[in-house]
Amino acid sequence: MSEYLTFLWRVVRISFQGSWKFYAWMTLLSVVSLVGLHAYARQVVEGLETTGMTNQVSWGAYIANFTFLVGVAAAAVMLVIPAYIYKKQFMHEVVLFGELMAIAVIIMCLLFVTVDLGHPERFHHMIPPFGIFNFPGSILSWDVIVLNGYLLLNLHIAGYLLYCRYRQTQPTKKFYIPFVFISIAWAVSIHTVTAFLYVGLAGRSYWHHPLVPSRFLASAFVAGPALMILVFQVIRRFVRYWIGDEPIFTLRMIMTVAMIINMFLLGCELFTEFYSPTQHAAAAHYLYFGLHGHNGLVAWIWTAIVLDLVGLALLITPISRKITGLNLACVACVVGIWIEKGMGLIIPGFVPSPLGQIVEYLPTFNETLVCVGIWAFGALLYSWMLHVAIPIMNGSLRARPEIASSTQPSS
Repeated sequence: MSEYLTFLWRVVRISFQGSWKFYAWMTLLSVVSLVGLHAYARQVVEGLETTGMTNQVSWGAYIANFTFLVGVAAAAVMLVIPAYIYKKQFMHEVVLFGELMAIAVIIMCLLFVTVDLGHPERFHHMIPPFGIFNFPGSILSWDVIVLNGYLLLNLHIAGYLLYCRYRQTQPTKKFYIPFVFISIAWAVSIHTVTAFLYVGLAGRSYWHHPLVPSRFLASAFVAGPALMILVFQVIRRFVRYWIGDEPIFTLRMIMTVAMIINMFLLGCELFTEFYSPTQHAAAAHYLYFGLHGHNGLVAWIWTAIVLDLVGLALLITPISRKITGLNLACVACVVGIWIEKGMGLIIPGFVPSPLGQIVEYLPTFNETLVCVGIWAFGALLYSWMLHVAIPIMNGSLRARPEIASSTQPSS
């Protein structure tokens, strides 16, 4: 127990040690997070009228970000599968970064759900021992289980492996390998169950079709690896930990296949909606071409499609075999999929309403500040976890410092 407490104390100490660049970055993220917290405090006092949501459009930017981030969290499995199933040794050195990203992103998901509640004090109803859980009939209850279960799985795996690395002991496989394989299936379940939240709403015809879960997974396995590719390059550029090109270009191959599938499913959806249109195609028509003079989302969705096509074109050509081209593809895919799964998925489900009303939605400034604050807090949390984990992984923070050695190769 004393050794474990010593480990925690050293983690606390190292959390406040770093260069001026580290302090500047963490200060910036803290300030932005506090600005978002202030905007949320205003929302709590004045109510959801500070947002752009209405009775007709009851989900907005908060749920859009939640949907996108659930996919990013699920995509951590794209590091686990090559490392533990296909035995790619070079993936083992980066798989922990994916686990830590999943932890930060799931916490962001829970924050977006919290700020979307008109009465945040009722959040306890989503916690099984305390609230009215409506299990197993409610899909929302399943979503709570899979999201929190995935968070606990990643906390256990990452925490155990880091503690073993700190003690310089070989991890006991029975304490983490079963959880690794459980997390693979669990990662798929978190985004599938989230998709079922929309698919199960029969009154919203735009969501009520079987392609939604498939598109969720395909787009998740593009956006998640794209973000990790960008993060890996930041780590190896600014931190004392070397990440080779093999993990980056392995993720590039995964992105390419997933993006092809995602665009194919998009084409299938467009064919279904517009080749033989029915009254249920009104939401899709509003999204892509506008409806009765209302076209608030047209520019959003066509921007997303152009970015997706640009990202796919870069991925399937030799341009993305260079880091610069790959970075452009990653940025295009992340932004395109964020729009596609955010404004392009959530809002059209409410327009027009079941009564035929067309009420358009645009996030307010206060709502945007809350979203930016949560993103900043997620980046703050992930930066802190990396700041603690990397010294353990490169050997500068160990239980016996005299035998520590660096894993960074000589240049």
